Amino acid sequence: MYDVVIIGSGPAGLSASIYAKRAGLNAVTLEKSPMSGGQVLNTYEVDNYPGLPGINGFDLGMKFREHADKLGCEFKEAAVVGVRELKKVGAGGRQTGEMQAASITTIKEAAEAENRGFAVITEQEEIETKTVIAAMGATHAKLNIPGEEAFSGKGVSYCATCDGAFFRGGVTAVIGGGDVAVEDAIFLARGCEKVYLIHRRDELRAAAILQKEMMALPNVEILWDTVAREIEGEEKVQGLVVENVKTGKKERLTVDGVFVAVGIIPSSDALQDVADCDEKGYLTAGEDCVTGTPGIFAAGDVRRKKLRQIITAAADGANAVTSVLEYLA
Repeated sequence: MYDVVIIGSGPAGLSASIYAKRAGLNAVTLEKSPMSGGQVLNTYEVDNYPGLPGINGFDLGMKFREHADKLGCEFKEAAVVGVRELKKVGAGGRQTGEMQAASITTIKEAAEAENRGFAVITEQEEIETKTVIAAMGATHAKLNIPGEEAFSGKGVSYCATCDGAFFRGGVTAVIGGGDVAVEDAIFLARGCEKVYLIHRRDELRAAAILQKEMMALPNVEILWDTVAREIEGEEKVQGLVVENVKTGKKERLTVDGVFVAVGIIPSSDALQDVADCDEKGYLTAGEDCVTGTPGIFAAGDVRRKKLRQIITAAADGANAVTSVLEYLA
């Protein structure tokens, strides 16, 4: 049985791997992708990670993994489909929680007797562990409008740094108003003839420094109070129908590509049966990464938190391992 199974190998998971190894824990990190790094791999430039200004996301992700490999951290490529609690077995065989509680005098002893850890269920096997650090990250939210699914990979993208080069010299649209959307617009403007930024409100949520940089670009046009209604085309994207939410006026933009940056969805499905989530699906845990389920800890983008950045995910990994050590002690 492992001391801790870390699910996910983004900045939070890799940080947890490093801290767990340094703490002498018997730990394994499970990653569903052949390459560690998570969403950071798709970031063109990271300019806010201390000490490494201007590094691209792929290189930063590789540095995290190289650090873990240097320490000898254990990794397995496996997609986690669920987690279940393990119950202690008494002399008379497996007992229910009620039967155990009847024979033990204190609530604390009853809790310790009932739960002897967890089984992390993958597509290949079940891995037993005393604790779990959930660091599965999140996935891109979709618009759910006509044409989005049909043209995914044919002009519709969720990663400007991944696919922006395909639209060099063309016209593109970015949908969203947060940091990612503005960063995407800035990146695309470097190679595109024109970039539309489409936002449903009359002000952006992005950091002021990003807004200032984008608004200084002559080939970026912001469409305020506007939402996307339909993506059109034949074999690939050729147009985007948008609507002004205040006037109701619709228009068709001729674009070659549509980049969706409207948020992320936490990848918490595997933990739904053993840990509490908020209304958006984020695992509920404080800065110590402790969830309401003893032995389950949440780190990184999957955790309910105010700021989701590489540095806060890495910090979560360290905090989660510290909480694991306290729990095991």
